[in-house]
Amino acid sequence: METTKLSSKGQVILPKSVRMTHNWQAGVEFAVEDVGDGVLLRPLKPFPATRLEDVAGCVGYKGPRKSLEDMEQAILREAGKRK
Repeated sequence: METTKLSSKGQVILPKSVRMTHNWQAGVEFAVEDVGDGVLLRPLKPFPATRLEDVAGCVGYKGPRKSLEDMEQAILREAGKRK
């Protein structure tokens, strides 16, 4: 068991071995749960759970095939409208 201290700013440093084991990098957000005699930290998932039905509509283009040149021209056309 490793130990750590609470700073005057309320910060706690997680030991490096714990961060490495869980592959937690700087910026990971945690849910903090009060469990009576301590706290429980759970990493928040970066993206909410998604069902296939929710995203299936954005995976298939059913129109005529477009060449890379067609796509590049369309991008340039749209970018020109935003100036």
